[in-house]
Amino acid sequence: MRSEKSMKKLPDETTEKPVEQVSSKTATRNKKPPILEFENVSKEYAGGFVCLDGINFTISKGEFVFVVGRSGAGKSTLVKLMIREQLPSAGKVLFDGVDIAEIPQHEIHLLRRRLGVVFQDFKVLPSKNVFANVAVALEVVDAPKSQIKDIVENVLNLVGIYDKAQSFPAELSGGELQRVAIARALAHEPDLFVADEPTGNIDPESSAQILDVFEKINSMGVAVLMATHDFRVVDRLKQRVVRLEKGKIVSDVAGGKY
Repeated sequence: MRSEKSMKKLPDETTEKPVEQVSSKTATRNKKPPILEFENVSKEYAGGFVCLDGINFTISKGEFVFVVGRSGAGKSTLVKLMIREQLPSAGKVLFDGVDIAEIPQHEIHLLRRRLGVVFQDFKVLPSKNVFANVAVALEVVDAPKSQIKDIVENVLNLVGIYDKAQSFPAELSGGELQRVAIARALAHEPDLFVADEPTGNIDPESSAQILDVFEKINSMGVAVLMATHDFRVVDRLKQRVVRLEKGKIVSDVAGGKY
């Protein structure tokens, strides 16, 4: 696909609840090659607080997965490990077969170009218009201006805010701001799209529209992982649901509900 894929050649408390097994539907889907794997991953913070404990799960290429749980269950830490914002205390996180802890510091940007990431706080630049907010993701890697124009227009059209290209963040609704963040994350054509509570700061109608965008992204073959505690989001799409409680996976079900 892209040249960045050459990266692959680089060198507490125990729950009594049994983990529900993934259904045959998920088992069939998981015959696709994995894009992300957690192998017995734990994360311990200063003071001995164990945030994640023995996490094992795989996301296949093109799959859609929800990670759910209450605040403090470990969802955001899981996301931080995926994007190598943090490293595990034990175990391995593999992206397309590569242990991301082994990627040299100067090549981490190659990993992150293959990941699209959005958060609930949007992280847009208030002094730049919508077009410029998306374009900056390509400018930092010195993409040609003609290519930037085409890509930005395409992703803005994909997320449904092409008509807002010249608007500034202060003129946009919460749902529109989240679409700007999604468009920027799509600019590099990621293999895995990660969303951490993407509907947390927007109204129900905008949340439904954002879900439509995620479904569209997934239909293009991009794997999507969404960490959320919004039951409406999860129950509407009926995709695979991985549940965290106290840092452990307690269920992993295809076509699940919150």
